[in-house]
Amino acid sequence: MADDGAIVPLPEMRAFVVRCMAAVGIPETDGGALAELLVAADYRGHYSHGLNRLDMYITDTTSKTMATSGKPIVVKETVATALVDGNNILGPVVGKFCIDLAIEKAKNAGIGWVTARRSNHFGIAGWYGIRAMEQGMIGMAFTNTSPLLVPTRAKERVLGTNPICVAAPGNHGDGFVLDMATTAVAVGKIELADRKEQPIPEGWALTPEGAPTKDPKQAEGLCPLGGAENTSGYKGYGLSMMVEIFCGIMGGAKYAHHVRKWKDPVQNEANLGQCFVAIDPRAFADGFEDRMSDLIDYCRNLQPAEEGVEVMVPGDPERKHMAKCDQQGGILYHPNQIKFAHDIAAKLNIAPMKIL
Repeated sequence: MADDGAIVPLPEMRAFVVRCMAAVGIPETDGGALAELLVAADYRGHYSHGLNRLDMYITDTTSKTMATSGKPIVVKETVATALVDGNNILGPVVGKFCIDLAIEKAKNAGIGWVTARRSNHFGIAGWYGIRAMEQGMIGMAFTNTSPLLVPTRAKERVLGTNPICVAAPGNHGDGFVLDMATTAVAVGKIELADRKEQPIPEGWALTPEGAPTKDPKQAEGLCPLGGAENTSGYKGYGLSMMVEIFCGIMGGAKYAHHVRKWKDPVQNEANLGQCFVAIDPRAFADGFEDRMSDLIDYCRNLQPAEEGVEVMVPGDPERKHMAKCDQQGGILYHPNQIKFAHDIAAKLNIAPMKIL
């Protein structure tokens, strides 16, 4: 393994995740859904939500905080809406069921809005929006999370990172994919900085006293998107609360300060609330993809403010990262991430990941 890390082929990463989850009692089909999600995260460059999150799913399973078997159940529905009970199984399994249900409803009614309760951590929101986009739909996904965001003017963590995804199709496989936290950064990026022994930028996190910090070990709470009040952090705070309305409050799940603390050693069911939306643009004005591509291309072709850089649209950094992975034959991981994976394999007594 080189000092700058090692490359893991995508199929090997998928197989490794399935092996890990099988070792703790998760059926292969459910483990496969999780593997697809985690690989997609790292392949797209969202390392905070890929391999980095594997131990969390393992811990939730071995501690019996999360159910190892079961299926999501539709509790209530109309032609365009549904409320789903996730039965406390793997979040990606619940989310996949919900977005696929929303897509089917959108095919019939023009829109499908599905809210879930009793779910678990579902990974990158973009994975669900893209499932809808690949079928010509506008896809949206939201989830609440453990309280990490410190509201503007406060010191206490109340809301989650509460991500937002909107994915919209353009022409010839192009599209707009917004996938972002409503905090200044995902907590996983702070964890990765700590694992790599690197400082974090100011404006990401706060100490227990509410002071800004660059030390990931001192990070107690996350700043809302925008940072401090004078840089419009209250807008991120408002967006996080909006997501909470769609998820925990609308779904009847735990919400905000009622959700268990991040990596809480107390074995409580997460009972996360999640929301999945699919919209068929053909139910509205004709020519959606043409106009979407026109806007995307116009923005990409703008004169950059700085020489040597390019103007991009949401989804472009991920496309570039995927192309890089394809060129190098897999996903490049930091040496400490490879060690992290090997430690998991040793603990579970399974074959480790094969690296190039």
